[in-house]
Amino acid sequence: MPAPKPWEDLISQEDIGSFNRSFEALNRPITAGTKPAVVVIDMTLAFIDSSYPSGHSETGWPAVAANAKLLESARALELPIYFTKAFADVDHVVRPKEHGRWKVATLGSSPSPTFPGDVFPEALTPLPDEIVINKFNKPSGFYGTPLTSYLIYDDVDTVIVTGMTTSGCVRATVLDAFMNNFYVIVPHECSADRSQISHKVNLFDMHMKYADVFSLEETIEYMQSVKSPAAVAA
Repeated sequence: MPAPKPWEDLISQEDIGSFNRSFEALNRPITAGTKPAVVVIDMTLAFIDSSYPSGHSETGWPAVAANAKLLESARALELPIYFTKAFADVDHVVRPKEHGRWKVATLGSSPSPTFPGDVFPEALTPLPDEIVINKFNKPSGFYGTPLTSYLIYDDVDTVIVTGMTTSGCVRATVLDAFMNNFYVIVPHECSADRSQISHKVNLFDMHMKYADVFSLEETIEYMQSVKSPAAVAA
C-alpha cells in the first residue's frame, strides 16, 4: 500500500475528484526513468533556521535530516548530486537589481549577528565532486544556470528535487525540470515551507500535474531499484 500523502488532511475529496477525468491516478506508482540525479534546492541556513527572517526551524531542520538520509543513499549508489544556493561569496551584499521584484525584504541573508545565511548546514555539506550552482536571485535552479547541460552530460532522465521552499524555489525548479522533459520526483519529507497550507497544496498540485510526490522511503526504494545489478544490466 502506498505511503500516506502529506495533503490528505487538507485536500477535499471534491477537489481530488475534480482531477479524475483527465489526470493520472492520485495513488499511482512512481513513473520515472532509470538514470536519476538529486538536486537539492537552497538548503541553506537562511531558509532552514528561524534565526533568519526567511527561515523556519520547525520544518527546516527536519528537512535537513531527511535530506541527509537521501544523500547518504544517493552517494552510496553513486548518483549525480547537485546543490543550489544564491551567491558564491557568502558575504555578498545584494544590490537592488540583484534583488529584482521579490516581495521579500532579504534574499538569503540577514543583517543580524547570524549573517551569513547563504551557507549549508554541516549535515548537508557537498562533497568535493558535487557541484554547487549559484542561482543568484531567481527561484528555479535551472533559470540562467548550467544545470540542464550538466544533467545532459550525466545522461540523466529523472530529477529528484528537494529543498526550500516547497511553494517557491522547489516548485519553480520542478516546473523547469518538467518543461525540459525530465521525469521529476519530490520526496515530500525533503522539502519544507513556512506555510504548511502552501506546502501541502503545492505538493498536491505538483503531484497531479508535473511530478511524482512520494515519501523519502519510497524514493530511496526507487533509486535502489534502478541502480540494482539487474536494472543496470537491462
